[in-house]
Amino acid sequence: MSTAEAREYGAIVIIGAGQAGAEVAMELRACGYTGSVTLVNDEAGVPYARPPLSKAYLLGGATEADLAFRPANMYAEQRIELLSGSVESIGRESRRVRLHHGLELPYDAVILATGGQPRRLVGNDIECALNVHYLKTLPHATALKESLRTSSKLVIVGGGYIGLEAAAAARQLGLQVTVLEAQPRLLARVTSEPVSDFYRRLHESRGVDVRLAVQISSFEFAADGRVTAVVLAGGERVACDALLVGIGQQPRTELAEAAGLEVAEGVLVDAACRSSDPCILAIGDCARQHCGPDRALRRIESVDNALQQARIAAAALTGRPLPVRAAPWFWSNQYDARLQSVGIYTPDCERVVRGDPQADSRFSVWYLKAGVPVAADVVSSPRDFAAARKLVGSEASVAASMLADISVPLNYLASGANGACAAWQNPSTPSPIQVPV
Repeated sequence: MSTAEAREYGAIVIIGAGQAGAEVAMELRACGYTGSVTLVNDEAGVPYARPPLSKAYLLGGATEADLAFRPANMYAEQRIELLSGSVESIGRESRRVRLHHGLELPYDAVILATGGQPRRLVGNDIECALNVHYLKTLPHATALKESLRTSSKLVIVGGGYIGLEAAAAARQLGLQVTVLEAQPRLLARVTSEPVSDFYRRLHESRGVDVRLAVQISSFEFAADGRVTAVVLAGGERVACDALLVGIGQQPRTELAEAAGLEVAEGVLVDAACRSSDPCILAIGDCARQHCGPDRALRRIESVDNALQQARIAAAALTGRPLPVRAAPWFWSNQYDARLQSVGIYTPDCERVVRGDPQADSRFSVWYLKAGVPVAADVVSSPRDFAAARKLVGSEASVAASMLADISVPLNYLASGANGACAAWQNPSTPSPIQVPV
């Protein structure tokens, strides 16, 4: 069957309506696919953006309506069917997706965009407490927002992006905030010491009590089951009216596992986002693939990665050349500081600091391998970040001394770089899924 025929016939079912799922639905139409597209959402309502949940939404600067990617009528105009419900199983032999209420959807291709779910604190009856919160979905954020309105003391377990963004919001709302982090520094999984230290100082300057390298021993409860204090390993009590747990997320792979797909800390996919079953693709936070300069297996949690993989999956299913892939980028807003990162930081990189994180609120940290920038963290400097996106992934060697020298414009160093690196690229044109006429 020709590529043109593959675009015209068939049925594609997308499971998950977060950033990746909502985007790939639209991308399929942009690629000329005219078959049926069904987007299954395990939440009610239209697909919405999650990054604002820990920032503007908590502060009241964004409403539920503001979070929607697109109005409902736009999906109808693109002939994308929105279904609310959870998927029970994927029948690979019958080529049917079964929903929890019994509806079965025939498919020629399935796209898993199931995302991730928060890692849970276990034991101590903590799951039953009414004032313990996680932050991933709009219902999570709404419950936390209401809790912050009636609380004065918030304890946050975890010093990653979610925990720190929520800490910033809570302080701006006037709450007393304590952050408990098991690692010896904040953001330890995603960045280096200079950035971690900057954000520790930033939060402490705003009144957050940051506790590093601490272990939780137990919790104290009121008669109504609410958590009233966190007890640390040394016996110290940290009182709270509300508790937020932000200790990372794990991929939602239960459907893939039950369907017999290859799963290892994520659904394993190739460069075209195809799983071990070529009729089932996986994108976004649930997918794990070889990428980056070292070609390591990675599961990248970011909006940008979700968008890139959505475009790749749509191209793969319609037989188009795969889009040029760039190094992924991330961002985090905390108070008036904006962290923008590009590429993948690993501890074995050579580290170059540009500017003075101790004295200035604008600086960047660069990560090099064999003289080539593979990642960068840029704080509150959009112009420098634009240059970083060009340099990272370009495979252009840059002298560390020039990167560190703030008198040398980054635009000069980035001239001629385009941000496209062979290490992030894909094969040119995959074969389209063969669908029946």
